[in-house]
Amino acid sequence: MALQAGTRRSLVTAGLAAPAALWLLGFLVLPFLAMLVFAFGQRAPEGGYLPAFTFEQFLNLPARATAFANTLMLAPVGAMLCLVVGYPVAYYLAIRAEPRHRLLLVSLIVVPFWTSLLVRTYAWMYILGSRGLPNLLDMIGLPDIRMLNTPGAVLVGIVYGYLPLMIMPIYVSLEKLDRRLLDASADLGARPLSTFIGVTLPLSMPGVMTGTALVTILLLGEYLIPQLLGGGKVFFIGNALVDLFLQSRNWPFGSAIAVTLVVVVVVVLAIAMRIAWRFAGTRRVDLV
Repeated sequence: MALQAGTRRSLVTAGLAAPAALWLLGFLVLPFLAMLVFAFGQRAPEGGYLPAFTFEQFLNLPARATAFANTLMLAPVGAMLCLVVGYPVAYYLAIRAEPRHRLLLVSLIVVPFWTSLLVRTYAWMYILGSRGLPNLLDMIGLPDIRMLNTPGAVLVGIVYGYLPLMIMPIYVSLEKLDRRLLDASADLGARPLSTFIGVTLPLSMPGVMTGTALVTILLLGEYLIPQLLGGGKVFFIGNALVDLFLQSRNWPFGSAIAVTLVVVVVVVLAIAMRIAWRFAGTRRVDLV
């Protein structure tokens, strides 16, 4: 009877997990396997994939060194800027804001997601273009600053587009903070800065690492913001993939770059989880 009950529970668990497992298999594992097969092939004369087994595509990765360099430099910098801007906002929402206003303020953080990123990025093209910020600076007599089609413009777009994804994990981490720890630190004579460094910041590190990993991983495959705000001068890996798959139709080389990008994402996630576990101690930390 015990065996039958255990078997029944296993069947129920398998039945509940089957839809998610089939979804991951069909939309994650199988496409990655196809991409892995393409990466070891060759480009057909008319473009596309020609079956083969060669490491030529991986050996040719330095040809896209600029895209890798831009991505691996600007993605972490963009994530750090999101952290610098987002942490004070999350701290205010979770610690300082009145509880009756908190839901409204959090909703205002999420509101930009209701509008297409394409529309919002086009708005920044106007703001940073010749009729926007430079025109305003010229009207008030300040030196003209041209930001559009520069790495600075791309970073502005990154911070604007991904800031909510940084704020929310930190907010959740701070919102769960036991306020009695802050009161105890103050009762023991610690200054607010000491309390923040010694209590608040360490306990919020799981949220910080979650937000940083989430933003960084998404930025590694970013295409739209560099394309529009970078003007084709600031190439990310995502831009290189679009060019290889849709323009030059070099599927094997594009697949090799995509496989390399997946490896980079896994490494970034593993490092982030290791750091988060170190700061969190025995507490559970989920980055995915």
